[in-house]
Amino acid sequence: MATSLDEVTKSQVGLLRWTDMHRRVRAFVDGQVVVDSAEPIQVWEPYRVVGSYAVRTADIAAPLEHHVPTMPGSDHPAILTPAHPFSMHTAPGATYDIGADARTLVGAGFRLDDPDLADYVLLDWDAFDEWREEEQIAMGHAHDPYKRIDCLATSRHIVVRIGDTVLAESHNPTLLLETHLPARHYIPREDVRMDVLQRSDTVTVCAYKGQATYWSAVVGDEVVPDVAWTYTDPLPDAEPVRDLICFYDEWVDVQID
Repeated sequence: MATSLDEVTKSQVGLLRWTDMHRRVRAFVDGQVVVDSAEPIQVWEPYRVVGSYAVRTADIAAPLEHHVPTMPGSDHPAILTPAHPFSMHTAPGATYDIGADARTLVGAGFRLDDPDLADYVLLDWDAFDEWREEEQIAMGHAHDPYKRIDCLATSRHIVVRIGDTVLAESHNPTLLLETHLPARHYIPREDVRMDVLQRSDTVTVCAYKGQATYWSAVVGDEVVPDVAWTYTDPLPDAEPVRDLICFYDEWVDVQID
């Protein structure tokens, strides 16, 4: 019987998982290197869809303080995303503060009670000011080596509507495919009714595409907030969608021929 790799991935989400990263990783606090590892791994606690970098204790140039044994709770969501705090642990272990010179990073280290990961400390991404993979600044969260994005030029006809109002129509969109996420169509601005879009203050960060800014749609008396977004200065993999507009398919009507 054939096996769906998507289903295999979903079936493993409740397990403690790890992989080698095969790159140098550093983390900074106030411009000082606090973590420097040539052999980091990435660890996914059970139910986490985004992992954390983990390094050996010797790769942390600061003391681990205030050892607090931690047991997983049973009231966590079925799926944990980066929106859920690092402190929401789903495997037994011990939490530590990291005593950097500039400040103490409270609860930023977590050592699992697992013999295969005995000398590794998971690190809270948000506790540090900056992360680098080799010399490249990393943003958003730890990079998943099994995830990628593809940007494909297409001639398929796409129409985006809210009710009877057409927001965009194009024969020249770019299809962006991101592992385990819905396909998205990015549309040239000349094919978008920019007169019905208003800039939003919302900004989000994607680890693979960069920083996105948002647009709200004004259709008659209705305002649909943050219905579209754009990358004006994307990371290299998302360069083909620079300045293009993408709409949330979930909030608009999309027709693709």
